[in-house]
Amino acid sequence: MTGLPTGLAGFNEAPREESVALLTRCADVPRWAEEVADGRPYADLPTLLESARSAADPWTEQEVDRALAGHPRIGERPTGRGGATAHSAREQAGVGRDEETTRRLTEGNRAYEERFGHVFLIRARGRTGAEILAELERRLANDPATERAEAAAQLREIALLRLETELGDTGDTGDTGDAGAGRAQQPTTERTERP
Repeated sequence: MTGLPTGLAGFNEAPREESVALLTRCADVPRWAEEVADGRPYADLPTLLESARSAADPWTEQEVDRALAGHPRIGERPTGRGGATAHSAREQAGVGRDEETTRRLTEGNRAYEERFGHVFLIRARGRTGAEILAELERRLANDPATERAEAAAQLREIALLRLETELGDTGDTGDTGDAGAGRAQQPTTERTERP
């Protein structure tokens, strides 16, 4: 592999394996990455994002499990190397690292994993630590089926935002600071939630 493509034109023109590799950095779901790569060329970024959204809705249970396995716990500094780790570090920049937030996230993550059997996943980009904690506490009351659907929806949001970041100029550095200035940028196409 000579490197990952940059921009939509680069994505459209790159060898298939390079485009699949870029997509896998966004979500480690090979079927999704291959389906989106095989849909090239895309006329514009909104068309690509809509195709990626369609291919990800729904993901199978196994695909969700695989993708969740690659995500760090919220509030923990991502470890490892590579694009997915870099994405996670940028996305969690606004979570906050104060002692109380860290303690509550650690406790909440533990309770969540005991209840649902996987990491708590949320689109962190653009959210403060307080907002994430509130969502964690709310989602702990979900039944397993509802929570699984929420986790899959969050995974889709994260994948689409990462893809948009990889290929488009969102103007977002990913660093929201502890104040969480501004809302997260949503993908440029409308989103339809499904249970």
